[in-house]
Amino acid sequence: MGMGMGREKMGVGRVMGIILMVLITKISWGESRMVGGIIECSMVTAQVSACSTFITYGAPDPIPGSPCCDAVVGLNAIASVSVDNRRSLCGCLMGLIASYTPNATAISTLPGFCGISLGFNLDPNTDCNLVDGGGI
Repeated sequence: MGMGMGREKMGVGRVMGIILMVLITKISWGESRMVGGIIECSMVTAQVSACSTFITYGAPDPIPGSPCCDAVVGLNAIASVSVDNRRSLCGCLMGLIASYTPNATAISTLPGFCGISLGFNLDPNTDCNLVDGGGI
């Protein structure tokens, strides 16, 4: 057993942790936070709050495995369930960007720092109604 096996186990553990976080988030927020399976913005705001230091001060940069990135990855996992969820996430994040205009760049860079793609650009000109399933 070499070093690769330990990394493989660590990678599986991280994936299981993210899956568990998504399930806990879904259970704790319950169906009352979702309307017809569509993500509620209050849930998105609560999840993104894990990134508040970065959004407010621009540092420290979030890294994969940090609470901030775990929250962003969890949102992406929930959004990947359906096109409606992805469009809802898009709209909620666009609302956050509009609300925190001075920090809009910080919010838009979160997916990149966390090593994921949301399937749409976090840009004020993005039309969330045109967001597709991103491979759903």
